[in-house]
Amino acid sequence: MQLDLDDLRRHYASLSDEALRAINRTELVEIAQQCYDQELAQRAPLKIRATPVHQAEMEEEAERALESDSENAPEWIAEAACVCAFQNSASDAVNARSILENNGVPCYVEFRETEPDIAPMTRSEYCVMVPGGLNLRATSLLDKEIFNEQVESGWRTHLQALSDEELLGNKEILLEGTLDRVARLARAYDEEVARRTKTRHQ
Repeated sequence: MQLDLDDLRRHYASLSDEALRAINRTELVEIAQQCYDQELAQRAPLKIRATPVHQAEMEEEAERALESDSENAPEWIAEAACVCAFQNSASDAVNARSILENNGVPCYVEFRETEPDIAPMTRSEYCVMVPGGLNLRATSLLDKEIFNEQVESGWRTHLQALSDEELLGNKEILLEGTLDRVARLARAYDEEVARRTKTRHQ
């Protein structure tokens, strides 16, 4: 089957930085490697790790760091929440752990083998765990420091592909889902604070 270059480019452009890094370049055919390399080059300012050798070294160092911690699970692990998971990327998990710990959120990275029938291309998963009560705080931190940048990159790629008619004048429509989520979280927070205040005064 003949590969469509435009489809390949659009596919790689639609991936998050994490998903793009997770691709094993050696498993791609030559034409796909070219499209993959072009997308990497375009994202250089977004801190995509450039060389396979450097990436491999970082992964090995991160794996050693996680292995040394694997026997020291914290007391709160039984009631922990997984705030995110990285497939085949120990270095991303270590980075997330550092961000959380630097902001006062206890964190533990749990290694899990994935079932082949569920994810054939995935060998391992690194789950970033925090105490259950700090779930929202940790998620917010990681969104701000890691994932929002990846989402922004995807948005930019998508917006560039829109026609003038599809783009212009549609800002409010494109944002309404995100703004609705923010409003719902703020409302839930305020209502819970009000409920507890009322309970204390009864």
